[in-house]
Amino acid sequence: MKAFSYERAKDPISAAQAVAGRTGAKFIAGGTNLLDLMKLEIEAPTHLVDVQDLGFDKIEVTGDGGLRIGALVTNTDLAADARVRRDYQVLTRAIVAGASGQLRNKASTAGNLLQRTRCPYFYDTNMACNKRSPGSGCAAIVGYSRQLGIIGVSGSCIATFPGDMPVAMRLLDAVVETIDSRGQQRSIPIADFHRLWGDTPHVETTLRPDELIIAVTLPPPLGGKHFYEKVRDRASYAFALVSVAAVIQSDGSGRVAFGGVAPKPWRVEAAESLLPHGAEAVTSRAFQGATPTKDNSFKLTLATRALASVIEQSKG
Repeated sequence: MKAFSYERAKDPISAAQAVAGRTGAKFIAGGTNLLDLMKLEIEAPTHLVDVQDLGFDKIEVTGDGGLRIGALVTNTDLAADARVRRDYQVLTRAIVAGASGQLRNKASTAGNLLQRTRCPYFYDTNMACNKRSPGSGCAAIVGYSRQLGIIGVSGSCIATFPGDMPVAMRLLDAVVETIDSRGQQRSIPIADFHRLWGDTPHVETTLRPDELIIAVTLPPPLGGKHFYEKVRDRASYAFALVSVAAVIQSDGSGRVAFGGVAPKPWRVEAAESLLPHGAEAVTSRAFQGATPTKDNSFKLTLATRALASVIEQSKG
C-alpha cells in the first residue's frame, strides 16, 4: 500500500471541497472495497476524506410514501429495516445475497453503488486493463471470460458491475442524491447513474469529481411479489454469474432487472410487457444485441432459466 494522507470530514460541503481541491483524493466510508484495492495498489489515492461522521445513517419516510436511505446506512441495517422488509422485500433479498455478514456490517449504501468490478484481469496488475490503466488494452477480451459481460460491453472492456443491492434499486427506480463542493444538490435516476464502458471504462458513473452521495430515495412501494434469484458458483460469498430481481403482480405483469451480465444493473423496460408470455420472451428482448464470448454464452440460457424459476415461484 502506498502512503496517503487522511482527514475526517466535518460536513458534506467541506468533504466535497477536500476531494475537489486535491488531485488523487477519494472519499472513504466502510472501505470494504477501496481498502482491498489499495492493498493491491490497484487504487492509490494520495488523500482519503473520511465521511463516516456526516450523519447520513438514517432511513426516513418521504412525503409521497417512499423511503429516503442515507448514504451511510449499512447494508445490515438497510436489509433489516422493518419498512424495507415489508414494502421493498427485493432489496432485503438482494443485500442478504451479497457478501458476508461481517462485510454487510461495514458496507455503506453509497459504497455499494460505487463498487468496482471483480474482473480477474482488473485485479491482476500484470495484465492489460483499460479500467486500471486507461489505454493499455483489455486482456479479458482475448482471455478467459466466463464471469464477464454479455451485453452493454465494448471493444475496450467486457467487465461487469458486481453488486446485488443496485440491481434491486434499479428495479425499484431509485434516485441517487448528491451534493458538490459548491453546496449544489443533484438527483440522479439510478438508470443514469452507472455508465456503459464505451471507450472510457475507467469512468464508471455519472458522478462529477467533487460530488458526494448523500442519500438514495425509493419511490412508493410497488406491491406484488418480490424475488431476487442469484446464480453463482458457490452458495455464499460469491458474485453472481447471473442474478434476477423481479416484482411480479397477481396478473402476471411486473418488472425485471438482471445482474452479472453488464457494466450496470441491466433493465430493459420494453421487455417487461412480455412477462405474461414467459421468460424466453423477456430475455430475448432484454438481451437483444448481446455479444457473448464462447466462454460466457451460457449466461443467456442461465438468465432465461433463472427468470423462469422466478415466474414459477410467483404462481405459488
